[in-house]
Amino acid sequence: MADDRPVPLDEYPVHQVPLSMKHLATGDRNAYDRCILHVLDHHGRALLILGLGVYPNLGVIDAYATLRLGDTLHAVRASDALGDDRMRLAVGPLRIEVEEPLRRLRLTGEGALSYDLTWTAAFPALWEPHHLQRRGDRLTLEGRRFVQAGTVEGVIRAGGEELRVDAAEWTGTRDRSWGVRPIPGEEGGRFAEEQPAEGFHWIWCPVRFADRFLMVITQEDADGYRTLNDATLVQPGRRDRQLGWPRAEIGYRSGTRHPERAVIHLGDPREPRPLDVEVLTSSPLAIGAGYPPADDWQHGTWRGRGWTDSRTYDLADPPAPPSSRAAFGVVDHSARFRFDGRVGYGIFEHGSFGRHDPSGFTGFDSVAP
Repeated sequence: MADDRPVPLDEYPVHQVPLSMKHLATGDRNAYDRCILHVLDHHGRALLILGLGVYPNLGVIDAYATLRLGDTLHAVRASDALGDDRMRLAVGPLRIEVEEPLRRLRLTGEGALSYDLTWTAAFPALWEPHHLQRRGDRLTLEGRRFVQAGTVEGVIRAGGEELRVDAAEWTGTRDRSWGVRPIPGEEGGRFAEEQPAEGFHWIWCPVRFADRFLMVITQEDADGYRTLNDATLVQPGRRDRQLGWPRAEIGYRSGTRHPERAVIHLGDPREPRPLDVEVLTSSPLAIGAGYPPADDWQHGTWRGRGWTDSRTYDLADPPAPPSSRAAFGVVDHSARFRFDGRVGYGIFEHGSFGRHDPSGFTGFDSVAP
């Protein structure tokens, strides 16, 4: 019989519905609540990606950490049964401690990839647009998310190397999201058969400058129809400024959909403000981090109690696109940005697969000339 006693979070005045905080207001199996954090150096040597998620209607909590160092990707993943204490953000050797909400986090991991880092916000958290997707008449994704940029200090160890992380030469970005999004195990059904995926094009771009934070998001269907759009400039002491309809020009490596550089035109088309993107290093989220279409582990999947996995991947000689996992998944690129005469650092997250008419891609096997 299920134990339905109050849980520790019920002590706090945070309830939204007349239920224990143990339960969600929805019974959707795809309900989730998770985060992703990026830690990147300013020279393209290292990119650390961390994440932790809970899937209450599946009874799962899991986490991951990946570090791209040179051509090697070090990865640690952990999964366990979700317990009653939702304020304990720990799975196996991976932990996130909220030392000051929306301001300071401590990130620790042990094992083949280990780290002890303090993540400190440089700007207030920014809401992203409400994210909604349907397949036919069925709601498949509805998420609420905030994003933030800051500094990171501490140490990272992997592969016999030790990286000293300091606020002057490293940048941190993160997002927190919750709602409903597809988790492996869904049936295809009528909507999957009658509404086949034709194409998807995505840019998610948080950038920290010394005196400002810039967030750009676009999501487009195969024909270029935009389903998500935002460009917001955050400057302390001023009202957030909207910078219109981002228009991206991406330079892809020949024979791939791997971006090497980009220009995102922001602001008034009559007086555009270009955001120049220089890719430093890249980490495919489908390799090590558990994002679709990973074939060795994906978020929310039950692996039993106390599951932990560590491995390394060689990114110097991946399978030739578009047959590789990375070719059909989102890739996070650490990047150097130039905007309004300033240099900043952050993430150029990009995914493009299937048909995308504005880019000239005609199908899933189409790549840049």
